[in-house]
Amino acid sequence: MRLLPPAPGGPRQGSPRHLPSCSPALLLLLLLAGCLGVSRAAAGSRRPNVVLLLADDQDEVLGGMTPLKKTKALIGEMGMTFSSAYVPSALCCPSRASILTGKYPHNHHVVNNTLEGNCSSKSWQKIQEPNTFPAILRSMCGYQTFFAGKYLNEYGAPDAGGLAHVPLGWSYWYALEKNSKYYNYTLSINGKARKHGENYSVDYLTDVLANVSLDFLDYKSNSEPFFMMISTPAPHSPWTAAPQYQNTFQNVFAPRNKNFNIHGTNKHWLIRQAKTPMTNSSIQFLDNAFRKRWQTLLSVDDLVEKLIKRLEFNGELNNTYIFYTSDNGYHTGQFSLPIDKRQLYEFDIKVPLLVRGPGVKPNQTSKMLVANIDLGPTILDIAGYSLNKTQMDGMSLLPILTGASNLTWRSDVLVEYQGEGRNVTDPTCPSLSPGVSQCFPDCVCEDAYNNTYACVRTMSELWNLQYCEFDDQEVFVEVYNLTADPHQINNIAKSIDPELLGKMNYRLMMLQSCSGPTCRTPGVFDPGYRFDPRLMFNHHGSVRTRRFSKHLL
Repeated sequence: MRLLPPAPGGPRQGSPRHLPSCSPALLLLLLLAGCLGVSRAAAGSRRPNVVLLLADDQDEVLGGMTPLKKTKALIGEMGMTFSSAYVPSALCCPSRASILTGKYPHNHHVVNNTLEGNCSSKSWQKIQEPNTFPAILRSMCGYQTFFAGKYLNEYGAPDAGGLAHVPLGWSYWYALEKNSKYYNYTLSINGKARKHGENYSVDYLTDVLANVSLDFLDYKSNSEPFFMMISTPAPHSPWTAAPQYQNTFQNVFAPRNKNFNIHGTNKHWLIRQAKTPMTNSSIQFLDNAFRKRWQTLLSVDDLVEKLIKRLEFNGELNNTYIFYTSDNGYHTGQFSLPIDKRQLYEFDIKVPLLVRGPGVKPNQTSKMLVANIDLGPTILDIAGYSLNKTQMDGMSLLPILTGASNLTWRSDVLVEYQGEGRNVTDPTCPSLSPGVSQCFPDCVCEDAYNNTYACVRTMSELWNLQYCEFDDQEVFVEVYNLTADPHQINNIAKSIDPELLGKMNYRLMMLQSCSGPTCRTPGVFDPGYRFDPRLMFNHHGSVRTRRFSKHLL
């Protein structure tokens, strides 16, 4: 597949952005824009390239990285693996919006996978897209930017500009219409629709993304650094493996860990409604799904290998940072929920994160608490752009990656989710409460309109806690000590020290109202933490309450 011309507004030969990368004119431009430190500009060194590989629904807790042997060897073993990487929302579109903007969902206002939930809506396009980190890389830092794969779940919707819409910030645009597929899909090629069928050799999406990415590396301009974001469909449903991998993992089954196929006692009503034990047909279904998910990831492993080999062949590997992660985790039978994400537990909110690049020593593991809102700040930091010039909530991982000493880091992150569903009874499941959604044939439902929660995920030297509050009639609270209870079976909300419970409640309210630097303030267990009672009151003098988004803006 030959690389097509850039997207409208993309780089053109002869424009100022095609000056040699270290010419005086370009250096002056970048210094004025804040994209180069003085020392790097003076030295005339080449600015690093960046590649971000994003899987779809790939868990970390249940062994999601196991099939990716080449990826672990080529990225993880050649750099750093983060063992405590989280997403601020366990659902595709809000999480992807957080990656692009560096913001928590309450600040980018994408609350679910629908246009009404601000997923690729006109409001998102107008307010958030101009401020994404790729837009900054392109407009302020002179990077070529390349996107291939799934963007946001409602991308291409006719009510939001259709496939002609190319978001600001992308020089080359190869975006999937709506949600993940492997065959019979449509791509926006720099704003023009191209349909694909079901011929493996030319249509299998993971391979198509690999081929167009290799084309970009061969035909891009060599006078500018580049950023690539490759967003694979795997391992999202419908779990269609490449033909050569369809018979692999025949003896693999979903992990039977301690929270598999058990009743969710003392949990939110949505978890309690799951039927325990699961039926044999449900278990067979989820085992098959688990196996197929792994099969689809083998093509992702091939993509990673091809990409790194091409970077090495082109002489660019040693000057390129490569990130591998996922938009959310996944569950297969935990607390008797068949398959999905959306829940507050580790299996849904924890994701893989592997990074290699200049200055990153091999075979490292970091236990630092990180989130996908940190990816944008990190990549801008790599490009030399100051986080202080943005409105991002995250932190740059670059000091961790390069082994900075005396590093002060966060001890908590926010997780927030707004449930999907309408306040009506499902006619196929009349015995269930109104508002359920994502229901299976046996009337076990994975979501509901009041499955709306916010959590503080805390990790410090002495504490490994998760504190969550639901916005429902129960005002339900779940608290877990993950040191003693890593599978989150025992909700200790009623037995934990009331003073600690109160502190976590206050911290949650602060994080739900944070923006930019206030999202990076010390947590409850940090030495610098100070509880200021004045923060419990808004500027009108009334008591601040939990903030759950009911409106987009």
